[in-house]
Amino acid sequence: MSAAKVHRLPLQAKRCSAMAVEPPLTQRVALVSGANRGIGLEVSRQLASLGVTVFMGMREPGKGEKASRAIRELGGDAYAIKLDVTRQGDIEQAIAHIDARFGRLDILVNNAGGYFDYDAKISAPELDTIRGALEVNLLGAWCLTAAALPLMRRHGYGRIVNVSSECAVHNMCSDKAPAYRISKAALNAYTQVTARELAGSGILVNAVCPGWTATALGGSGGRPAAESAEGIVWAALLPEREAATGEFFRDRVKIGW
Repeated sequence: MSAAKVHRLPLQAKRCSAMAVEPPLTQRVALVSGANRGIGLEVSRQLASLGVTVFMGMREPGKGEKASRAIRELGGDAYAIKLDVTRQGDIEQAIAHIDARFGRLDILVNNAGGYFDYDAKISAPELDTIRGALEVNLLGAWCLTAAALPLMRRHGYGRIVNVSSECAVHNMCSDKAPAYRISKAALNAYTQVTARELAGSGILVNAVCPGWTATALGGSGGRPAAESAEGIVWAALLPEREAATGEFFRDRVKIGW
């Protein structure tokens, strides 16, 4: 047979196979930021209970070691890891540690957040609060995601969940908590842009509103953290057959931006 009649397409085949088969739950590795308490702690607990290995990012892991140890005592695989999302050094070291130990990262939950400035006024800007909200709620997620992407691309699989808030959507906009609200609106925009850049890579990026939750940030009166965490865990484990990306969910239901 002449060389002209031989059709070789190995490169194309490799590009198609970059969409790796979903790894078993017991092989998946997750990183949850802001995991020392509240929703982040509960997301970590629920993921670990399903067999996922979870790194619980927190600024003071010594204080969170008790929580991660409690998860391990229940049969889960969870480890406290130093992670302040406003410090690039912490981000790089956390990702390097996960890479060295497992060589993969399948799930990233950008849960770290704060600066709920309920009584602040747009007309009297508190610049430290505004900068802090953007630094944690937007830039922290942005920088941590950028650092995590090479590990996800290595296996052609990933689930990124940005924990946002319905207070940032158009039909719920008010003049309360301006820095928090605007930073979460920016996180929503970041979610959509990132999802488009990663389209076809096997990495899904979605935002989830956990709803009003009884935590240190949300205060009393909200629903239990375990209930709020369920929708985040669902998005973190989204199967290929439900491969939504660049969307906003609450309790597994798609909501508008």
